[in-house]
Amino acid sequence: MLDNIVLSSAVMDVDFGIKGYSKLDFFGSDVYLTSSHICLLIVAVIVLVFAIAANITIRRADPGKAPGGFLNVIEFIVSAVDNMVEGGMGIAHAASYTNYIGTLFIVLVLCNLSGLLGLRPATADYGSTFALAMITFFMIHYAGFKYQKVSRVTNLFKPLILSPINIIGEIATPISMSLRLFGNILSGTVMMGLIYGLIPWFLTIAWPGVLHIYFDIFSGCIQAYVFVMLTMTFISQNFETE
Repeated sequence: MLDNIVLSSAVMDVDFGIKGYSKLDFFGSDVYLTSSHICLLIVAVIVLVFAIAANITIRRADPGKAPGGFLNVIEFIVSAVDNMVEGGMGIAHAASYTNYIGTLFIVLVLCNLSGLLGLRPATADYGSTFALAMITFFMIHYAGFKYQKVSRVTNLFKPLILSPINIIGEIATPISMSLRLFGNILSGTVMMGLIYGLIPWFLTIAWPGVLHIYFDIFSGCIQAYVFVMLTMTFISQNFETE
């Protein structure tokens, strides 16, 4: 009995980073500014500052001189994103979706890596992953109507007997994508919260760093890559009947 009480007390001390910082009144409902919002705000500021700095650097660059250090970083990122999108969607269509895919990938990587800074990753909140999946969902159907026109709808009823399965499959796309990303990032967040909350403080100085390499860096980058690859795959399926 005493062991259960001690264990329960220890678990209650575990911090998973779920915090509400202020309460706002939104059309009669209480809305809280949470740690996920703070993380998203920080990521948005980082992306915005980087984009502005990159724009200024490119404008001031001298084409007759070798590029400097920061310009090399910019070229590497742009080249990597271009190659990834061209490989996933084809050269003919890559230019139309490079900006969206590149932004999505960068935001996901930064959100997933935010645990290294002591933040709770925004992607550990289902509201964030579902919103990103819904944007992808609309992009999929935008491409579908753009390239397939009316057949985008009529194809759902071919054959007629399988139309319920086809419709469910379309609806399930954003749900499965958001749950996959949310579940993987949340599991890493929970594991790290348990480790920091249940082991002696002197062991947290170095030992959890090894686990951060897997849960935040390796798993975070892999999940971001999987999400954008699924996005490109679902969008590209509309090109086959163009």
